[in-house]
Amino acid sequence: MKDDETVRQAKRALDRLGEEGGLSATPVMKSAASSVRDHFAARDADGDDKIEIWGTRIARGLALVAFAGLLMWMIGQVWR
Repeated sequence: MKDDETVRQAKRALDRLGEEGGLSATPVMKSAASSVRDHFAARDADGDDKIEIWGTRIARGLALVAFAGLLMWMIGQVWR
């Protein structure tokens, strides 16, 4: 009985936060996606130097490929 009341109170608190905009996943997800997109597009590189921009993009892309390969290798080691 006490657990049911606790659950109801938690749901009310979450609903109240959601209405106030404090617990909305959509802006957080948009912000994270925007941040990742800007990172891989090399928005932080010098905009005047095209070689630096493309070098940064290539390096970050290769790092992502290397990470994916390492992750697959590690999962393969666990499944053996």
